[in-house]
Amino acid sequence: MNTPITTFVKNYALSSSVRLHMPGHKGVSLFGGELYDITEVDGADVLYSAKGIILESEMNATALFGSAKTLYSTEGSSLSIRAMMHLVKTYALSTNRDAKVIAYRNAHKTFVSASALAGVDVKWLYSTENSILSCKIDLSTLESAIINENPVAVYVTSPDYLGHIEDVKSLADVCHRHGVLLLVDNAHGAYLKFAKDGAHPLDLGADLVCDSAHKTLPCLTGSAYLHVGKTAPDFFKDNAENALSLYASTSPSYLILQSLDNFNKLITDTTSYFDNTARLVEGLKAKLASLNYDVVGNEPLKITLATKSFGYLGGEVASILKDGGVVVEFADDDYVTMMFSPCNTHLDFERTESALTALAPKKSILTTPPHSPILKQGMPPKEAIFAPCESVAVKDSLGRILSSPTVSCPPAIPVAVCGEIINEDAVKCFEYYHINTILVVKE
Repeated sequence: MNTPITTFVKNYALSSSVRLHMPGHKGVSLFGGELYDITEVDGADVLYSAKGIILESEMNATALFGSAKTLYSTEGSSLSIRAMMHLVKTYALSTNRDAKVIAYRNAHKTFVSASALAGVDVKWLYSTENSILSCKIDLSTLESAIINENPVAVYVTSPDYLGHIEDVKSLADVCHRHGVLLLVDNAHGAYLKFAKDGAHPLDLGADLVCDSAHKTLPCLTGSAYLHVGKTAPDFFKDNAENALSLYASTSPSYLILQSLDNFNKLITDTTSYFDNTARLVEGLKAKLASLNYDVVGNEPLKITLATKSFGYLGGEVASILKDGGVVVEFADDDYVTMMFSPCNTHLDFERTESALTALAPKKSILTTPPHSPILKQGMPPKEAIFAPCESVAVKDSLGRILSSPTVSCPPAIPVAVCGEIINEDAVKCFEYYHINTILVVKE
């Protein structure tokens, strides 16, 4: 497969042209990548108004993912989520429907802010079985919610941060039976298209999907996709590019675009790219399970351990691994999450296994994470975002209205969302996750 973006940039770099244009480094190497870092010079095309090399590359990606349309983001899947919510809002208006979305509560904070700013009414579904990081909902509960709420779309996160993959096909079947769109935050699962046949949400009937390429593919940080599924109305294919452009920078990174462009060729030339890594991960999971580690989730390239049953807090295990030269993706009191890719070597697996197998099990820690608190809305989310706010200690926040979710990434999953009234359950949840101050609306 050709790489039109990369080829153009390389040829431009070799041309020794006098760069009287942005960026200010003029191709002079200060950190290493400047020679190939360009702007929209003649022939470089324009992201979100693509008619040349970017369009050609995106068409290559469209064919690889089997979508109706795949577009690039150089600002992560957060940009794609904002565009998705804009599209849902405008689609609802164009079809004389309420801009209402049913969402699983373990949504990324970008979904919260994007839906609030777009004026999308979110109806939450809560899990009673998991921490705030996962949200397991049975299909009958989802179907009842669809019937009662009559949303334009359902929004789910799959895989979630712990590596649980939803039954997207069944979700899509339920949604489409009632004329409802299925939107999937697949930020952690771009590789599923190539590592596990038929496991990507696009293959399972999702209408709109965001993928974060840099999380699991060999692409630069900030690289992502917005996919329009073949099941989606033509409205989304026709308007997706404009939706991205409304929220995107007018200075996209051509280094990121090249990494997306290069992946198209890599995966075409090496169709079994992920296979060996998936086998190594499966083997390591089995080894850890045989040692009585509690391995959770079903994602092929992610290992999440629920560490308390082994006698450790997740942060303790992460610290021990770091001492052994292994840095994990995420850890909290309950879990430690490790993400693997084909760029990890056999030695990486050996060092990880060695560090974990050297740990001696201890008496189980019996504390469990709290469920997501179910909170009342005290103010419309958009009003709460723009209202004057102040920072208060969580212990003093009871009865106050949250202004903005103050959670870090990872995992960037809010305990409460904009406009909700803080109750005792929320205070306990904040404290459990070591969140000490929050932003609330001034009284």
